[in-house]
Amino acid sequence: MEMNQLLYFVTLVEQATYTKAASLLHISQPSLSMSIKKLEKEIGLTLIDRSTRKSKLTKEGEVLYQEAKNLLNHFEHVKGEMVRLKQRGPLELSIGSIESSNFWTPKLIKQFKDEYQDIHIKVLEVLSVKDVVHALSNFDIHLAITNQYINQDEIEVVPIYEENLVALLPPLHALISKSHLGLADLEGEDLIVCREGYQTRIDIQNACRKSGIKPNIKFEIERFETACSMVEENLGITIVPENYVAYSKNPSYHIREINDVNISRTVYLAYIKNRYLPPLVLRFMKMIKAFFDDRERKLENKENLF
Repeated sequence: MEMNQLLYFVTLVEQATYTKAASLLHISQPSLSMSIKKLEKEIGLTLIDRSTRKSKLTKEGEVLYQEAKNLLNHFEHVKGEMVRLKQRGPLELSIGSIESSNFWTPKLIKQFKDEYQDIHIKVLEVLSVKDVVHALSNFDIHLAITNQYINQDEIEVVPIYEENLVALLPPLHALISKSHLGLADLEGEDLIVCREGYQTRIDIQNACRKSGIKPNIKFEIERFETACSMVEENLGITIVPENYVAYSKNPSYHIREINDVNISRTVYLAYIKNRYLPPLVLRFMKMIKAFFDDRERKLENKENLF
């Protein structure tokens, strides 16, 4: 089995026809067909079901396609890394992050930049599970800061901190007279919540279920920034991570804790297990752990003063 055979096979699957695949690969159609048949003979498996007019993958073909795709992605990544090392050296860090991590990632990046002055850093916003998995699997990022627990064998997920969710009330809302809220106070209120597939929505729905109430979701959004703006326009109430709004400057909405249920979320560090990570990436991951270990110690010391 050779790399070009896998490339031909993957291209054929993705292009769906021999004509399109051969054109993209700049080879003749008979050459492509011969290469696929040779691959099948070498591994002793039928990859393409040719019994119908329209060819389709066998179960074995589907397995090989996924594994070959991963291998080709890895190959391209390594090849790109070698070119980059030759041209610029190993000074690139790509991070996927969620909105609420903005309260600490700039501090850590500044500290990291002091150590690696010539580093080129990319910070991409990855929100849903699909976004995170796609970005990691396609080598768009080295690591992800996410509130999604990803249950996949090839991805390592390490918890780094927990944060409570809080309610944001419009400027003149009747509930601002209360210093804190219960979920029952929000029953019947117009809610602005993340769309399906986002962990924060799942956390809110689970908390409402435990409290025996049905959330009145009127608006679905992707970004907390959008939700905050909608609250300021008196369109409804939203529930967001406390760290997202802890550092907001002069907001017109009101922040209230939700005290009757444990409504919180865990934030994780996620990365591909068996992938080579440059030393500077490992260093950044170590700095993240140290940052929150130190933060936890400071909180414990503060509590011990009272």
